[in-house]
Amino acid sequence: MTRVTLVGLGEVGTVFAEDLAARGHTDLVAWDTAFADPGSPAARAAAALPVARAEGAAAAASGAGLVVSAVTAANCHPAAAAVAPGLRPGAWFFDLNSSSPGHKQQAARAVEQAGGRYVEAALMSPIASRRLGSPFLLGGPHAAEFASAGGAWGLSDLTVYSGEVGRAAASKLCRSVIVKGLESLLTESLLAARHYGVEKEVLDSLSNILPEADWQAVATYFISRSVLHGRRRSEEMAEAAATVEEAGVQPLMSRAASRRQLLAAGHADALAEPDLAAVIDHIRRSRAAAAAGHVSRGTSL
Repeated sequence: MTRVTLVGLGEVGTVFAEDLAARGHTDLVAWDTAFADPGSPAARAAAALPVARAEGAAAAASGAGLVVSAVTAANCHPAAAAVAPGLRPGAWFFDLNSSSPGHKQQAARAVEQAGGRYVEAALMSPIASRRLGSPFLLGGPHAAEFASAGGAWGLSDLTVYSGEVGRAAASKLCRSVIVKGLESLLTESLLAARHYGVEKEVLDSLSNILPEADWQAVATYFISRSVLHGRRRSEEMAEAAATVEEAGVQPLMSRAASRRQLLAAGHADALAEPDLAAVIDHIRRSRAAAAAGHVSRGTSL
């Protein structure tokens, strides 16, 4: 059975490892820069998963038929460049990273020059619910061929979007301006609204202009995602800003959302609270305590 290498063992890499193992793929190799820290989430995940830990990027790619790159957004090209020397001719390189079109093109050149087959992939939904059945937009000259082969790894919702590398990334990241921007707007609005005791009125009023929804549930979900994954989302929004800037547009909202997502990170303990109001109160207390000693740094949430 074809060896699969997972470059990056965060949320997405872990889902790939679990689902591939469940489908009977026993030759799984993983590499993550965080393996250097035995206490890192990636190192702990590797210890719990049926994967062999590689000592380096090129060694991880050696002998693999498929390399899945799921690193942080800023490391799209560095990861491809690090893996490239170990790629065997014709190996698939499945780039899932939320990086700008320009950075995707740099990664593609590194892979193609090494003899690999680069496939850009934009994940168009959270991966937790549909896992390897999640919708992916594929890009690049090998996209159609990979779409036919992807079923062997359980990838069942692959859409060939473009023969040009970068367009799928543009779709993903222009969408992120809205989705992560909405997360950031809800977080900022409700942190302030809670101070004034008007959060219910704010949420209830949204259906007057936006599609009717359970905005309490929507806000709870969106804020929890920012709190839990804010650092990664901040990096993604930095790449969204690069995407917008590459189009000749000032990325004012993208940069602000990147900052807001980063400030939301690190409050995972708030998610143990029983409801949205308690989550917000927990974050406010935590930030107030931190800000008391760091007012001059402008670090308040």
